[in-house]
Amino acid sequence: MSQRQRFSQLNLLVNQRLALLEESIKLYHTDQTALQTQNDITERSVKLREEMRPVIAEIKAEEQSYLRATLDQSNDSINFRIWIEILGTILSLAVISSLCVILNRQWVKRDQIESLEVSLAQQKEFSELKVRLFAMISHEFRTPLSIILLSSQLLSETLKEVVDEQQVKNLYRIQSSAKLMNHLLTDILTLTRAEADKLDYTPQLINVENFCLNLVEDLQLFGTTSHVIEFRNYGHCFRANIDEKLLYSILSNLLLNAIKYSFAGGHIYLILNSEAEYIVFQVIDEGIGIPPEEQPKIYELLYRCQNVENIVGIGLGLPVVKKCVERHQGEITMKSAVGVGTTFTVKIPHQNK
Repeated sequence: MSQRQRFSQLNLLVNQRLALLEESIKLYHTDQTALQTQNDITERSVKLREEMRPVIAEIKAEEQSYLRATLDQSNDSINFRIWIEILGTILSLAVISSLCVILNRQWVKRDQIESLEVSLAQQKEFSELKVRLFAMISHEFRTPLSIILLSSQLLSETLKEVVDEQQVKNLYRIQSSAKLMNHLLTDILTLTRAEADKLDYTPQLINVENFCLNLVEDLQLFGTTSHVIEFRNYGHCFRANIDEKLLYSILSNLLLNAIKYSFAGGHIYLILNSEAEYIVFQVIDEGIGIPPEEQPKIYELLYRCQNVENIVGIGLGLPVVKKCVERHQGEITMKSAVGVGTTFTVKIPHQNK
């Protein structure tokens, strides 16, 4: 039974008791001796009262149940809101913490970038200072070296017919040592400029065949042993757009290494060839060769292979060659076998920029 039905039933019972009460009052005013009728009315009124009690109890129980349900629902709603607020607070704290972490990382990155910029600026300044220093040292050394070379050449020409051949050879050794020292200064300055990204590059059209012939003739004076350098031109390219100074550093270092690490009297070959996109230079020797496990390291600065024994050198030549080839946007490859010899191949694009 619904609460509405209970209220309707209770209203009906109340109306019935009120009707009995009115009937009892009227009877009392009209006939006060009608006791039996009054007793019947009283009994019926009591009976109606007894019928009303369970209805009122049910209504009360229903109301209490509704109140408890309402209270439970209110408690659930309050608890839900509390959890939502707690969760919102936690999420807010998480977002704030994340933002703090992100901002901290950004500050750290900014500090790192600023530190890196300062470091790069210092490194750039140091590189420029090093270039200026080596340029000054090179200039200061080249002046006396030029005097030594010129004086020894004049002495050799003057005393050629006067002194014996052994003394003239000593003058040639002086000239060779002065040229080698000048070459070493050039290599150091080239590496320093390359590291500072200031390596000059001024390509121009040159006669490559004449350049190679003059280089071979010049380098024959460098060696103190009897090596034969042969130049061979297998291509049809006689002119190319190349930086002459850098090309001299490339080929002279490769040929000097070939002389240094070849056996006395051995043959060394400078090969000129051409391809569709490249002009190709090869330096071939029959020297001591490079061990396979050390070949990946040969372009490292100051690196020397274990099998060079007592051969004089400091490990500058091949790093210089690598830098000069890269400046031409070219390629360099090497094949070598211990005790057989080494072949270096340099490819320079015809239209390098």
